Amino acid sequence: MTEAVIVVALLLVAASATAAVAVRDPVRQSLVLAVLGVVLAVLFTVLQAPDVGLSQLAVGSALTPLLLMLTVRKVKRRGQSEDRGKENGT
Repeated sequence: MTEAVIVVALLLVAASATAAVAVRDPVRQSLVLAVLGVVLAVLFTVLQAPDVGLSQLAVGSALTPLLLMLTVRKVKRRGQSEDRGKENGT
C-alpha cells in the first residue's frame, strides 16, 4: 500500500514539474509551481519527512510563487511606464 502511494506521489511530481516547464505565461507558471510545491510537500510527508514537507509547503508553494508573481507584476508595470515615456517623447 505504501509503495503505491509513493508511486502515485512521484507521478504527480513528474506531471506537475512537466507542466511547470511547458507553460509559457509567467503568472500561470507560478501557479503551477505552487501546485508542484504542494505535491512535493505531500511526497516528503509520504516519505516520512514531515519537517521537510512543512518547509516545502511554506517556501515552495507559498513564498516562491508569490515572489514570482510580484516580480512579474513589477516588470509589466515598468514596461508600461517606459512605453508611456516613449510616447511622450521623454
